[in-house]
Amino acid sequence: MDYSLAALKLFCCHLNDVQPSSSSSSSSSSSAAAMTLFGILFQRAWLQGVLLSGHGDGRFLLDDGSGVVELSLSPESQPQEWKKGMYVMVVGPFTALQSANALPLIKVHKIVDLSPYPDREAMWHLEVIEACKLFYLRSLE
Repeated sequence: MDYSLAALKLFCCHLNDVQPSSSSSSSSSSSAAAMTLFGILFQRAWLQGVLLSGHGDGRFLLDDGSGVVELSLSPESQPQEWKKGMYVMVVGPFTALQSANALPLIKVHKIVDLSPYPDREAMWHLEVIEACKLFYLRSLE
C-alpha cells in the first residue's frame, strides 16, 4: 500500500469509472494495485453511507444514495457490532471490478459509526462535491 497516494473522497457511483493504472502492472500482487479516476492515481477510497445488509463473514453492502458498494471488513473491525441502518465512514483499498455485474469492493481498513451525528450525511455530499470541483476535475483541465 502506497500511503503517499491520497484516499479520494468519492460517491459510490464514481467507482464505476475507475480505470487500472499503467503502473499497476508493475506493482506486486501483495499490495493494492493503483487505479486512476479523474486522471488521479489512487489506491484507497473514502466513502460514507448507510449499511444495507451484513453477513457474519465481515461482508456488508453500503449505499450512499448514488450507488451501492460491497465492503469487506478486516478482522480488527469486526468486534464492533455493525448493524443495518447505521451511517458509517469507510476507508480502504478499492478492488477493481471483476465483471460488469459485480459491485465495487472496498477492503475496509477504517470504519467509523457516524450515526450519532445526523448532519454528517448532508455535509458529506458537500465535501465530495467540493473535492471534485477543487481537486479532481481541475486535474483534467
